[in-house]
Amino acid sequence: MKALLLTEYKKMELSEVPEPEVGSHDVLIQVEACGICGSDIHGYDGSTGRRIPPLVMGHEAAGIVVAIGDQVDSGVAIGDRVTFDSMVSCGNCHFCRKGHANLCDNRRVLGVSCGEYRQHGAFAERIAVPQHIVYSLPDDLPFEHAALVEAVSVAVHAANVTDVELGDTAVVVGTGMIGLLTVQAIKAAGASCVIAVDVNDKRLAVAKQLGATYTINANDEDVANRVAELTNGRGADIALEVVGTTATVQSAIASVRKGGHVTLVGNVSPTIDLPLQSVVTRELTIKGTCGCNGEYPACIALMSSGAIQVAPLITQQISLADGPQWFERLYAGDPGQMKVVIRPQQ
Repeated sequence: MKALLLTEYKKMELSEVPEPEVGSHDVLIQVEACGICGSDIHGYDGSTGRRIPPLVMGHEAAGIVVAIGDQVDSGVAIGDRVTFDSMVSCGNCHFCRKGHANLCDNRRVLGVSCGEYRQHGAFAERIAVPQHIVYSLPDDLPFEHAALVEAVSVAVHAANVTDVELGDTAVVVGTGMIGLLTVQAIKAAGASCVIAVDVNDKRLAVAKQLGATYTINANDEDVANRVAELTNGRGADIALEVVGTTATVQSAIASVRKGGHVTLVGNVSPTIDLPLQSVVTRELTIKGTCGCNGEYPACIALMSSGAIQVAPLITQQISLADGPQWFERLYAGDPGQMKVVIRPQQ
């Protein structure tokens, strides 16, 4: 079958690769759409150490079931429209048994090779995945939208671990792809006022289009002071940081009220400078969040209802053959692109 293969760092090739092996509990899926994630672009040059060639990347996907293993139960059938989690959990470790599959000791991520394992992904015509990470799709959810369920799940999980109450004011720092989804997710979770923060006016305009009550350009205004103005001097109840740098984390912390809650989603920097005294003396709660943990059905429902919209975020749909040139373009930096979706069957 055809696949987009990372043959060496900074080199993608449309290649012929072996058909996936379908295990007894696996589902073979014809990939109809697969989004290019920022982590794929970061892995393209080897800087993350998690995309060691040769590798088929891609983990945001949806498609049609074309074969099933002999131990797959009746919950999945040939012809079903499905999506699937990007993380393969074992189901047997301490964390899986405690209901925290995203923290699985033995987890594998699709489209990743890191020395410990190589798990080919969905920049291909077909992919085999375990049945337990597969989710059915409604007929009215287009495949290019369904490919973004994985990204939506990160935002919805972040909202789920945040102590949000109806009527809260929330600050979302960072309006990249996940940030824009987080704006929508935290609003759907009950925040009545959502303040989006970024340094890019175009992305802030999209945040406003997708439901942000106010926007702040951090290059033009002091974020904490502006949030204080918008909250009668108190500060926001919650903040979600979706970048992962010292400056943005500090901005999120400075924006919340005493006793507030800060959820850290972004992880660009492995370490940051934390304003410890501000956290301690104001008794803030700081939580990290990783991936998702069973939120796919909720995400699909939110997308189907229109509570979370992804159509404005899709800027291009391309073929597998177009993949190499688009990876070069995205790696070089294309400010006009938000989400590029590969359509392997086109």
